[in-house]
Amino acid sequence: MSKERDYYFEQYQDRKMKKWAGFYLSEHTAMIEKEKKRQPTKKKTQMSWIEIDAVLAQAFQNQVEVMIQKEELDCEGNYGADIVGMIQGHDELGIYVDGHKIGYDEIRHVQFR
Repeated sequence: MSKERDYYFEQYQDRKMKKWAGFYLSEHTAMIEKEKKRQPTKKKTQMSWIEIDAVLAQAFQNQVEVMIQKEELDCEGNYGADIVGMIQGHDELGIYVDGHKIGYDEIRHVQFR
């Protein structure tokens, strides 16, 4: 090694994590802040199939928006955001709400918006 190179490494002080702090993109930091602020969706009461069917039938006939909580938990044990919209159709397995197919057995709670 040359003397100049030896001198450089003798004088160099690593800044550790400080040197990596500038590599976060604004999209990453915005996403991290959004996740910190996100409140988990509250668990709504489990409705019976008779109650669910009555609300869905009335909403479909009167073209009223519904809010549906699915019986589905994320990896942290929280319920996802409600699916909100008009019932566009149905079949023997489920309903269609704003492009989402929701099986009848997936519905935990439904209410008018």
